[in-house]
Amino acid sequence: MSAKVQKVSEKNGSTKSPNLDSVWLRAIKSQSEWPDKEEFLDVIYWIRQALGIIVGVLWGLIPLKGYLALLLFVLVNAGVIYVYFSTFQTVDEEEYGGAWELTKEGFMTSFAGFLVTWIIVYSGLHFD
Repeated sequence: MSAKVQKVSEKNGSTKSPNLDSVWLRAIKSQSEWPDKEEFLDVIYWIRQALGIIVGVLWGLIPLKGYLALLLFVLVNAGVIYVYFSTFQTVDEEEYGGAWELTKEGFMTSFAGFLVTWIIVYSGLHFD
């Protein structure tokens, strides 16, 4: 994911990103305007990564295993993201290529993070 980040020099020589705060504030505010489509896709990507790790920890703690755990991960992951962009943000899906494009944004990397986290937590807690 390539993000367009402009850096602004301050008097003390440090640099900061001018839109970094506003992107995350828009992400948690309902029905935000997204003038840059890439920013919204980045938000979906990173929400999905965090969700994969959180679900991996939960599934390891419960302990869920097998096809049921994998199927539940797919349903939870896709469902949460779908509700986020369709109900919470109410974006026009057609601007992003349809609901399917938004639903699959970052899914495989989220799945990889989920698997690693789930395996580590499950193995650490439930095997001698």
